[in-house]
Amino acid sequence: MPEQSHPTTGDTPADVSAATSATTPRRSDGPRIRPRNGLDRYFEISARRSTVARELRGGLTTFFTMAYIVILNPIILTTIDTGNGPGVDVTGGSLSFASVAAVTALIAGVMTILMGVVGRYPFALATGLGINAVVAVYAATQLSWPEIMGLVVLEGLLITVLVLTGFRKAVFEAIPPQLKTAIAVGIGFFLTIIGLADAGVIRPGSPLITFGVGGQLAGWPLFVFVFGLLLMAVLVVRKVKGALLIGIVATTLLAILIEAIADIGPRIGDENPHGWALQVPKLPDDVVDGPDLSLIGNFSLFGGFERIGIIAALLIVFSIMIADFFDTVGTVTAVGAEGGLLDEDKNLPKSQPVLLIDSLAAAAGGAGSVSSNTTYIESTAGVADGARTGLASIATGLLFLVAMFFTPLVQMVPSEAAAPALVIVGALMITQIRYLAWDDMSLVIPAFLTIALMPFTYSITNGIGAGVVSFVLLRLAVGRRRDIHPLMWVIAIVFVVYFALEPIQQLV
Repeated sequence: MPEQSHPTTGDTPADVSAATSATTPRRSDGPRIRPRNGLDRYFEISARRSTVARELRGGLTTFFTMAYIVILNPIILTTIDTGNGPGVDVTGGSLSFASVAAVTALIAGVMTILMGVVGRYPFALATGLGINAVVAVYAATQLSWPEIMGLVVLEGLLITVLVLTGFRKAVFEAIPPQLKTAIAVGIGFFLTIIGLADAGVIRPGSPLITFGVGGQLAGWPLFVFVFGLLLMAVLVVRKVKGALLIGIVATTLLAILIEAIADIGPRIGDENPHGWALQVPKLPDDVVDGPDLSLIGNFSLFGGFERIGIIAALLIVFSIMIADFFDTVGTVTAVGAEGGLLDEDKNLPKSQPVLLIDSLAAAAGGAGSVSSNTTYIESTAGVADGARTGLASIATGLLFLVAMFFTPLVQMVPSEAAAPALVIVGALMITQIRYLAWDDMSLVIPAFLTIALMPFTYSITNGIGAGVVSFVLLRLAVGRRRDIHPLMWVIAIVFVVYFALEPIQQLV
């Protein structure tokens, strides 16, 4: 991982003090360091072996790896068509692309800043991918946009209650270290497949996926991805400061040059398969664009219950809540492991504020009509580039707020330039695999299912669910019932219901 060496602080051994917060996770690379000032003390920058420069750089890296959501979220919410027309709900209503983009950036910015200030960890938040697609499908088939967003608000409020009662933290800590390590490894593979898919290296095909275009890495966008991947790999192994950020910027500049010369254009469905996957890297005509925030508050909290009934609405709330709940468990575990922020039990110290902000973000996303917001796994890119504290999240959040007004500039960074960072971070994260126990199959199989199902089903929640259910079953089968935390029984039952949700919905 880049920058494993200590920042230069100028402190002597006499300056080291035990007065630093006892909950600050210990690193194996040296003693704690006395805070230099109030900012340092509040964010524990020195205590986590970081510097202000590292935090700002890490925040910038995280922003660039997830800025695509400002464009991708409105694409998903305004283009899914199940028969009514692109982005049209069951009542004939639709969302404005420009407004969804602006509010997506606004809520991501505000909630990420809150995460930095209150949670004090380098976690960034934005509209949850996967959840937004599910929300769009429900809007197209069963509910109006205000009604489905109202259920998202309700789901966020329910999770917030679980946080305030301490239940969410208890669930987080009840998951055994073997599964937490497997979650981190699985997310490493998950990030890798996201990066490869975003760049078009792998694509839907027959029977499952295909390699590039017609089995070949053909086209200039794929060349840009390969260039970025190799550049970042070299910078990382050379321990260059800001390796991922440098790689993203350099690759973006190359992409802009290639597009200016070759005029490649976008890849739309099966048309122009050699085109850019999402954003075309070209200099915009306009740099500044005023944000349209008219969608904020456009939700109906209980309208969905009136339209489809109490039981059906509750099942929708339950399915979204489970995805939100356990995606965050996986993300926090993975990002914490990458940054060396977890304690010896693989738990995140002082996690309650983190979980609270994440829960409120879900409700805020629904209130803004842009779908549930959640902690982003792309935060690992910033952590891999040096971020360790909430100061990085503040930097990321401020950039999202700026992006509201400079959406054309955000569109300059193609997914082919950001995707290599996800692949490199995936490589860094799978090194956690060395901590897994390999001599007990009742532990190996749950870990394997957790790792395998995340990338293969494109879902963190599915991986965690398979791991939890199989862990409880297999530990019981070998007579190790005492190894099963009481809450693990509850979690396993919840996941059984979650996986059986479709037949349950058919029954009701």
